[in-house]
Amino acid sequence: MNRVQLVVRGGTVVTAATAQRPVDVVVDDGRVVGLVPHGTSVAADDEVDATGLVVLPGFVDTHVHLMEPGDGTRETFEAGTAAAARSGVTTIIEHTHSWPITSVERLEEKRDHVIGRSWVDYGFAAHAWTDNLADVGPLWRAGIAFFKVFTCETHGVPAITADRMFPLFDVLARHEARALVHCEDDLMTAVNERVLRAAGRFDGALLTEWRSREAELVAVGTTGQLAELTGAWVTVAHASNPRVLDLVSEARRRGAPMVAESCPQYLTLREHEVIEQGALRKFTPPARIRSDIEEDEMWRALTSGTIHLLSTDHAPSTVDQKLGGDLWDAHFGLPGLDTTSSIMIDAAVTGRLSWQRLAACYSTGPARRYGLAGKGDIAVGGDADFVLIDPMARRTLDDTQVWSRAGWTPYHGREVRGAPVGTVLRGQVIVREGALTMESATGRWLSGAGHTSA
Repeated sequence: MNRVQLVVRGGTVVTAATAQRPVDVVVDDGRVVGLVPHGTSVAADDEVDATGLVVLPGFVDTHVHLMEPGDGTRETFEAGTAAAARSGVTTIIEHTHSWPITSVERLEEKRDHVIGRSWVDYGFAAHAWTDNLADVGPLWRAGIAFFKVFTCETHGVPAITADRMFPLFDVLARHEARALVHCEDDLMTAVNERVLRAAGRFDGALLTEWRSREAELVAVGTTGQLAELTGAWVTVAHASNPRVLDLVSEARRRGAPMVAESCPQYLTLREHEVIEQGALRKFTPPARIRSDIEEDEMWRALTSGTIHLLSTDHAPSTVDQKLGGDLWDAHFGLPGLDTTSSIMIDAAVTGRLSWQRLAACYSTGPARRYGLAGKGDIAVGGDADFVLIDPMARRTLDDTQVWSRAGWTPYHGREVRGAPVGTVLRGQVIVREGALTMESATGRWLSGAGHTSA
C-alpha cells in the first residue's frame, strides 16, 4: 500500500452493523481505504494512537439551531460547530427560525454566509410555510436535507394545520422529500395559552400545562394519519414520552414511512425541573419524565430502536437572555451540542446503551434517513469521520466547559463516565484532547438526497 493520509492505530472500532473490532483504520484522500489488523505496516503522513479507545463513526446531529444569519448573541456557526467538533459531532443539519430558508435564493444566501465558519460538515433544512408549496420541489433538488414543519405557531413560524399539512405531505411524497415535524396541536396550545395568561400565571408549571401532553399526542396522531395517507417520509421531532412513541409505532404498522427522533433531555430531565427552574428549562415539548419507571421506558425505547434517531435540538440562549424577562418572553430551547455525546457515552460505558446502538441512532441512522452520502459509518469508501472515546475517563460536566455561546448546560454538576478525546473529519484530526487543532474551519456543505446538478 502506498503512503496514505492517516492511520488510526490500536483502537476498538464499533459501528451500527458490527460489534467491537480490534482494527486499524487506514485513510487516504479523506476516505476510509482499509480496515486492517492491529500492527499492520502502513506508511502514513499522520497517525493517531487509539490504544485503549473506542472508535465510533463521527456523530451526525440532524436537529441543530445556530441562529445565523440572525441573532449571533445566542449562537454562531463558529462557536456552535466548535462545540460540536469537541463532542465528536462531525456532521450537522442546521436551521434557524429567525432566518428561515423558504426559497432557493435564501438557500444560496445561507450557503454563502456560512462558508469558512463551520468546523464540521453541514447540511441545511428549509421551513415549510403555509404558502410555499411551489418551492418544495426546487428546494429539494437544490440540496435541502429536509423540510421543518410546525403544527403549532412557534418561534414566529406559522402553524401547518391539518388542512395545509395534507397537500404539503402530498407534495413531499411525490418528491420523496424528508420532513421533520414539530408536533403540538395549534388549537390546543393556543387555548391553553389564553387560559393561563388570563389567570395571570407566570410560574414554571405553566409550561407543562401550555405545551401539554395532550397537544403533542393529538398532533402526532394527525401527522401519522397524514403520513400514512400520502406516503410522506416524516420524522417526529423530539418525541417526549412513551405514548408518543406508541403512536409512531402504530402509524408504522399501518405503512407510514415515519420514524421518531428524541433527545437526551427527554431521557434524563424531569418534569419537576421545569416547574422549579422555569426559563432555564423552557423548551418544547417540555421535559415529561415523572418517575424512574417513565425514564426506564424511554431508555428501553432507545435501546430497542423504537426511538430511531437521536439529536440535540441545540437551541441555545445565555443565562441572562433566559432570565431577562418573564417566563412567557424567554426563548425556548436548551444548549446541547456540548453535552449530548457525553450523556450518551456515559450510557454506553455504564451499560444502559450498547456502543452499536449509539452508533446506530446518532451516526448511521440520521445519515441514512437524510441522504448524507458517505457519512455515519466506518467503511471502505466512506468519509473518514471518527470520534475517539476514552471509556475509562471520569469527569463532572460544568458550565465552564461549554464552548457554545450559551455558556451553560442543564447538566452542570452531573458526573459522567467516558469522554470524547479526539475527532477526525474527512481524515483530518480537528480535535485532540479537547482542543481544536486546525487554524481555520474546514467544514463543507452537504446536499440532501434529492440534490441534482441540473
